[in-house]
Amino acid sequence: MTQGQYKGIEKHLPQQRGNVNMSNLQLINAIPYLTENGCKWRALPEAYGNWHTIYVWMNKWSKNSVLKRVLEVLQIKNITRN
Repeated sequence: MTQGQYKGIEKHLPQQRGNVNMSNLQLINAIPYLTENGCKWRALPEAYGNWHTIYVWMNKWSKNSVLKRVLEVLQIKNITRN
């Protein structure tokens, strides 16, 4: 996802607090990589950030329906473009 595409969903993501070394954009880009490649968490390339941090955040987002909200927004934006 590009920075421009990210701007369209940024407001639907929780703000990070505390000592966080990863941006929401990095996390958003890591998720499709994992699903497309079917790799283990530990095999995630370091360019996406620490695999354990991504796992923890994705798990939190899933439980709090953040991922569901983001996917719904992306579907709406895709439908309005076609």
